[in-house]
Amino acid sequence: MRIVSPSRVVRGAVLSLSLLLATTALTGSFSVPSASAQAQRDIVDTAVAAGQFNTLAQALQAGGLVDTLKGPGPFTVFAPNDGAFSKVPQADLSQTLQNQQLLRSVLTYHVTAGRLSAADLASRQQVASVQGGPLMFMTNPPRVNGVNIVAADIQASNGVIHVIDTVLTPPGAGVMAGMAPAPAPGQMPRTGYADSETIPLALGLLGLATLAMGGLFFMRRSAAGGVR
Repeated sequence: MRIVSPSRVVRGAVLSLSLLLATTALTGSFSVPSASAQAQRDIVDTAVAAGQFNTLAQALQAGGLVDTLKGPGPFTVFAPNDGAFSKVPQADLSQTLQNQQLLRSVLTYHVTAGRLSAADLASRQQVASVQGGPLMFMTNPPRVNGVNIVAADIQASNGVIHVIDTVLTPPGAGVMAGMAPAPAPGQMPRTGYADSETIPLALGLLGLATLAMGGLFFMRRSAAGGVR
């Protein structure tokens, strides 16, 4: 049997311990923040930190909505990136930034109450915006009012951000150059989906129709029996 010298055993143990300590230190240096740690910022601070929403941050400041979107929420924000705002002619954008009533209407049309993930959006036809107008969703690819959602589920402490590549026009604002038009009045939701309000209504109408047909059949049977 081969005998290993004690000194070699000690050197091996020291080397193993050194490697373990080095690995632990390296892992700690390159640890990735958890999702909860990344979501400590509110929506406004998250947007500012991203570095691609400079015009949106300016618009929120001009519209007096910073404190609102730093509130408890939760909110879902369809955030136009700087590329989206670059599609709007500079003169029109400057005019909108100076018209606080119009600006607030535009900005609040990009916000809805609640924390809606991409999965939530995929299961819905539409939701009401804070502005009051409807936001309509499509899938494959994911879109809102026909505008591409280029990044989704950016978490913040008080909601979630979905990045869009075009600014949305709120209902009643008319035609705004470089911005996506609002859904036309009476525009139908995308085919193949039904929401929680449509299904009960359809079932209720079907039930009423069934009762009406049954009543009509009974009346005819009764009339026929009376003639005999």
